[in-house]
Amino acid sequence: MKKIMLAGVAALLAGGLYAQTLKESAVPAVVKSSFTKMFPNAKSVKWSKESATEFEAEFKNGSLTQAANFDASGSWVVTETEIKKADLPGPVAKAIAKDFAGYKTGESEKVEKPNKPMYFEVKVEKGEVGYVLEISPEGKILKKEKDV
Repeated sequence: MKKIMLAGVAALLAGGLYAQTLKESAVPAVVKSSFTKMFPNAKSVKWSKESATEFEAEFKNGSLTQAANFDASGSWVVTETEIKKADLPGPVAKAIAKDFAGYKTGESEKVEKPNKPMYFEVKVEKGEVGYVLEISPEGKILKKEKDV
């Protein structure tokens, strides 16, 4: 039991080393410049460091809540856009209903990455069992991971 608790504490501490809130002044100019070019209308921007070499901006873009990650050289890594369950494309909703009947749909995001097809990331749960799904716009389940 102690080993499990120590492992959990170590994981929390290790995770806490990243995803740290940053002042805008701590974000490299090249990262801020790339962000501003991609999202010129972004408001309420909050920066954090996702890893040793990746920065994330969480922001409002019109009515959308988004997060965009950039590496230290300013290259775009990913954009995630929150999406309501009701706004999921029909094929995505149908795939969830078919393959995860009885599961409650939680957080959902549209995920875009450079040179890769867009997909939806959806959390589903039933009691204590939960999954994070990656689903194509056509409703194909690309990935299924246990949500810890």
